[in-house]
Amino acid sequence: MSDTVKRIIVCDDETHLREMVGEYLVERGYHVSEAADADVLHKKMACEAFDLVILDINMPGQDGLAALRTLRNSFDIPVIMLTAASEVIDRVVGLEMGADDYLGKPVDLRELEARIKAALRRAPDLPEAEGMSAGAAAAPTDTLVPFGRCSLDLQAAKLLGEQGEEIPITAMEFSLLRVFSENRGRVLNRDQLLEQAHDRDWEPFDRSIDLRISRIRRKIEVNPTKPEVIRTVRGIGYIFA
Repeated sequence: MSDTVKRIIVCDDETHLREMVGEYLVERGYHVSEAADADVLHKKMACEAFDLVILDINMPGQDGLAALRTLRNSFDIPVIMLTAASEVIDRVVGLEMGADDYLGKPVDLRELEARIKAALRRAPDLPEAEGMSAGAAAAPTDTLVPFGRCSLDLQAAKLLGEQGEEIPITAMEFSLLRVFSENRGRVLNRDQLLEQAHDRDWEPFDRSIDLRISRIRRKIEVNPTKPEVIRTVRGIGYIFA
């Protein structure tokens, strides 16, 4: 990400929460837009560029999980989900669908800011490519790392398919693939993956690594149920073979 002011959109049907989060983040130098529901969110994102989305799960109309699915079809910016403390299953589903992080309600604003900073640090610095189709510009071969039927472009922070088409990945998925590319043939446990990919010393839900690797396998493996590229080392962690 560049050093310009980061643009964040907060989507939540609770007016007081949007205003509270917005005021707090504006005071800390962010540009903040608000959306009362998923329809407003999609309309604003179609017209404006944002660096991060804060998205509530429980909303009238299209809920947060459905909104996340729609977002992931077009955008790969970080998404932080807001969930009630008891909604563990929603957190799991959200991570499986591509959320970068989650935070329980009531929201601790200092913790939210810390997670925003971590998510923005993980987000790759994507080059400007207006009007260029995915895979149209050939990447230098020394920046491409083969991952099964795909290739990871380290320079452009993209995952490319067999025909050079771009396969959507989240910032966290890119970070994990980058870590594996830097540790080929080395077994990495969850703590090592969290430390190197998350760039932070704490993690509220360490099984999120398993969920994200499962998502990555569905994109790079010929047979995700029998992975050959990123293999599980039982009782230890994972290895990029």
